[in-house]
Amino acid sequence: MADPIIEISGLYKLFGSTPSNVMPMVHAGKSKDDILAETGHTLGLKDINLSIERGEIFVIMGLSGSGKSTLIRHFNRLIDPTEGVINVEGVNVMDLPQKELEQFRRHKMSMVFQRFGLMPHRTVIDNVAYGLAVQKVDKTTRLAKAKEWLKTVGLAGYEDQYPNQLSGGQQQRVGLARALCTDAEILLMDEAFSALDPLIRSEMQDQLIELQEKLHKTIIFITHDLDEALRLGDRIAILKDGELVQQGEPAEILLNPATDYVEAFVKDVNRARALTVDTVMKPPVCRITSETIGEALTEMKKHKDDYGYYVNEDGYQGVILQETLEDAAKENAEDQLCEDVYEDIPTISPDSVLEEVIPDTIDNDFPLPVVDEDGDLQGQLSRSSVVKVLGNS
Repeated sequence: MADPIIEISGLYKLFGSTPSNVMPMVHAGKSKDDILAETGHTLGLKDINLSIERGEIFVIMGLSGSGKSTLIRHFNRLIDPTEGVINVEGVNVMDLPQKELEQFRRHKMSMVFQRFGLMPHRTVIDNVAYGLAVQKVDKTTRLAKAKEWLKTVGLAGYEDQYPNQLSGGQQQRVGLARALCTDAEILLMDEAFSALDPLIRSEMQDQLIELQEKLHKTIIFITHDLDEALRLGDRIAILKDGELVQQGEPAEILLNPATDYVEAFVKDVNRARALTVDTVMKPPVCRITSETIGEALTEMKKHKDDYGYYVNEDGYQGVILQETLEDAAKENAEDQLCEDVYEDIPTISPDSVLEEVIPDTIDNDFPLPVVDEDGDLQGQLSRSSVVKVLGNS
C-alpha cells in the first residue's frame, strides 16, 4: 500500500515582479515563450502534481532549464510557489511560519549539492557535524555521530583533513555524510554526482544504492542523465519547460514513452543494461503440479506447448518435456516425478539485468524459468521476449 510522504498539487512558479497579475495568462494556456515576450515573466513550473512515497528514491530529470532544480527547492521552501500546495506528512509547508519553517529545514530534510557546498575553513568532521551543531547538539555527541557517518561512507581516518585536501569524490562523500548525519528522513540531492568523473560517479551511485538498502530514506534525486535516473530511481518524473510530461517506474518510461520528447530521451539507452528480467518476463505457459508421470502428461496435453514447469509445495523443481514424459509413461505412468525427468535448464532471478542472462537465453531451446529467492516460479523468459524488447530500442 502506498505511503506518500510528500504530495505536491497544482504547483506553479512564475518568476517576475508581479506574478499574480500574470497568472491568468498561464491558466489561459499561453506558452512560456509568449508569457516571457509579453510580460517579462518566466514560467518556471506549470501545474505540477506528484506524490512521493516513503522510503523510495524518486528521480526528477530533464534538460537544463526544464525546472527540475526549481522544483526541488520548493520541497523545503527555499523557493516559494506562486500557487499550489506542498504537503509533507500531512502538513502544508506553505502554512509554516518562519520559525517553524527553520525547524522543518533542520530536522525534516537535508540537502546534497552538486558543488559539494563544504566549508573550506572547517575540518571534514566539523563539516559533517555542522547540521547537528545548528540543532544545538552537544559537541561530544555530534562529533561521535559524524565520525560514524564518515566511516559509513568510507572516509574513516579523514576526520582532521580539510576539503581542499580531498578529491572530488571524497568531497561529495563528505557532503553525503553531512546530510545523513542529521537523521533527516528526506534527502534532497540536486545533481549531486554531476560534477564527478564518470568512474567516481558510478561508485557514488553504487554507494547510494547500498546505503538506501540499509537506511530506507526518502530520496529526491535531481539529474539530467537518463542512465543515472534509470539506475537509481524507483520512480522517475520527467520535466520539460516546467511541465511534468511523464512519471512512472523506469521500465514503464523506457518501454512506453508518453511523448515524442520522452521517446527521444530514451532511444539511445542500452535496454539490456537498464531493464531487469521481471520487466520482460511472461507468465509460465504451463505450470505442472501433478505428482506422477501419467498425471503430469495428462496435465501437459491440455496446453499447446510441449514443455512445462514442475512446481510442488516446495516451489519450483524443474522443466519437463512432453516427449520425456511420454517415454517414461511407457515404462510406468504411476512413477513419481523426479530429477530423472528434469531438463538441464538454468533458473534466473527476476532482479537480474537482461544483459546478464542473454547468453543463457541464447544457449537454451526453451524459455528460462524465472525463480525468486524463495524458490517460487514467477515467470519465464524466452529468446523472443528479449529480442522484441531489445529490437525496439
